[in-house]
Amino acid sequence: MNGIATVDRRRGRGLRRRSAGPGNWTFWRSAIACGPKPARIAGVRLERGKPPRQAVVRLIVGLVIASQALALAGDLALAEFVDKHPAWLIALNPRNRNLALATNQLEATTYYVIGFVRLVISDPLYYLLGFWYGDRALRWVERRSRTYGPFIRDGENFFRKASYPLIFAAPNNVICALSAATGVRLRTFIALNLSGTVVRLILIRQLGEVFESPLESIVDFIARYRTPVLIISAIAVAWTIFSEFRGENSELRTLTDLAHEDDDAPTGDEHGSSGPDADAPTTPGADAAGHESGQGAEVGRQRTADQDPEQPK
Repeated sequence: MNGIATVDRRRGRGLRRRSAGPGNWTFWRSAIACGPKPARIAGVRLERGKPPRQAVVRLIVGLVIASQALALAGDLALAEFVDKHPAWLIALNPRNRNLALATNQLEATTYYVIGFVRLVISDPLYYLLGFWYGDRALRWVERRSRTYGPFIRDGENFFRKASYPLIFAAPNNVICALSAATGVRLRTFIALNLSGTVVRLILIRQLGEVFESPLESIVDFIARYRTPVLIISAIAVAWTIFSEFRGENSELRTLTDLAHEDDDAPTGDEHGSSGPDADAPTTPGADAAGHESGQGAEVGRQRTADQDPEQPK
């Protein structure tokens, strides 16, 4: 009996090993049923249309808002940094105007390194938001951008055809979010974004050498009239901030809504009972009818009590 039991236990272990291995059909059937595992970068889930935990989304949104704040600071500091600290100027806001004004004052290594890092550092953040919030990102672009909004209204397929040159030539926040929302792959986006940024920096550098004299004249003009330019820049930045906080469809409002979308989600307890009569609309006529019927029932009970003294009230 012991020998038979030993054989049975060994057979049982052997069967369990064979059933758990990849050579068994049950193993592959369960693997297919589970589906492919979502890709992850630094522990963050990359699954289209399914945002990760809210802490990660808030971190991404916070970095985007910080990048926008640095850009506004660069606009404000244009008059002070354009001739004294050109490297800081493009580090804060690497728009084409600032790159052109700073290129002849910087060494090639400083210009390319700072310009490249600052240009591409926020693009993946917008791509992730568009990747996680596809439909909402499309509606946001439609409301936010007069340039790219018609692409959404006319059809997403049109943008899919034009997305590659747009990512290569002008990868701004709208294009980055829209490219992810319309299905551009991450590898394709990164390749087009990086190569387009390098070409952009080279072109601005070359044009800066060709138009060196006019650019130096502009820098000298800003330095000569530093205070008026600073006042104009402060007014422009203040108006931008005011517009962001005022507009219902502003970029800042949309980003904060994404960061706090789970905080404002209503629960069943907040709205009372979830039964069929809990949310039923009422009308003044219905309320009046109910009130009159209630009064009629009360009068009927009073008459019955008066006729039958033995009935308790």
